[in-house]
Amino acid sequence: MNLLFLLLIFLLSAGFLSDLVLDLLNLNHIQPELPKLPGKGYNRESYRKSQLYLKEQGRFGLLVSSAGFLAILLILVFGGFAWLDSLAWSIAGNHPVIAALLFFGILGLAADLAGTPFDLYSTFVIEEKYGFNKTTPGTYILDKLKSWLLAILIGIPLLALIIWLYTIAGKWFWVFAWAIISGFSVLMSFFYSTLIVPLFNKQQPLEEGELRSAIEQLGRDSGFPLSKVFVINGSKRSTKANAYFAGFGNKRRIVLYDTLIADMTINQILAVLSHEIGHYKKKHVLLGMAGSVVQTGILLFLFSLVAGNPALANAVSVTQPDFQISILVFGILYSPVSMLMGLLFNYQSRRFEYQADAFASGLGFAEDLSLALIGLTEKNLGNLTPHPAYVFVHYTHPTLLQRINRLLNESNS
Repeated sequence: MNLLFLLLIFLLSAGFLSDLVLDLLNLNHIQPELPKLPGKGYNRESYRKSQLYLKEQGRFGLLVSSAGFLAILLILVFGGFAWLDSLAWSIAGNHPVIAALLFFGILGLAADLAGTPFDLYSTFVIEEKYGFNKTTPGTYILDKLKSWLLAILIGIPLLALIIWLYTIAGKWFWVFAWAIISGFSVLMSFFYSTLIVPLFNKQQPLEEGELRSAIEQLGRDSGFPLSKVFVINGSKRSTKANAYFAGFGNKRRIVLYDTLIADMTINQILAVLSHEIGHYKKKHVLLGMAGSVVQTGILLFLFSLVAGNPALANAVSVTQPDFQISILVFGILYSPVSMLMGLLFNYQSRRFEYQADAFASGLGFAEDLSLALIGLTEKNLGNLTPHPAYVFVHYTHPTLLQRINRLLNESNS
């Protein structure tokens, strides 16, 4: 046990304990009294149900995170990563790309299988208990197999290319890897909804009628053409509702969950879409993508400074440094930087949400958006009273009360 090994243990423990404290604060901050809301407000029975759901979900989340932390801690202490690295090299021979792929493949598969019982319990016990789950065992298994297939067809070739570049590009590895990862992220933004989503859900054009006409009129009024409107069968897996924009240029499309259409009035759906249009009008999507590219570049540059350092390998009882061990140890060492950057990006994301809300309010949808947000939160059994510290660290959106208070204040000013 050297100093770097002890630092790894400290960082893992500090990260786990800080998350644990935040989770406990958030759980204990759930208020028994229903906050005052505009309009029809919340159904009191729904609020009581949401408290039970949040507590059960939160406690189960603590169990899952504790199990994950213990597993990594034990693997580190008993040299599990060194053993896996040795196994990968014994199979791969002198092929560093194959050795790294085997290492990450075995590790990823083991983590996925170990997490499956927890995921099954969450889906078929907790979500089922509170009326959310619509996933059948057959759909669950098929989704799992499709995810593995995507990892094989897309993830493995991409990772292999990055590892190969690491072996030949020397100190400039991080620049090439940055370009490849950024390019892949942009391509996924363009094609995710048309290539990946259909593997899991059916997307069909929204049929002609009052809703489609209203959406197209909203597009004309806001100067944002909305010709490609699709409905996704989200009810295949859950009763929870959502809507999103995807793609850019002629690949741009609106996707509405069938559950959203079933639960909202036309004006409320238009309010939600006007909020999403606000993100595009304010260039939040491009700014978010640019921020992600910058974050990736910083991570890869810092990794390039320590990659291949024998001290990283020795910290986990590996004698010969390699890509997989370097990135594994670096990932733990990078966690404080990742946390700080996460705080910055979450803060910026919350600002963007306020700006998109203000755009919707400017189109006259302040009240409808408020009612839509209340309805979504009530249906999804969301937390009306999260702890401020938890919001600051983890939330990408302001709380429901913060959003509707600002919306209604802006509309009245």
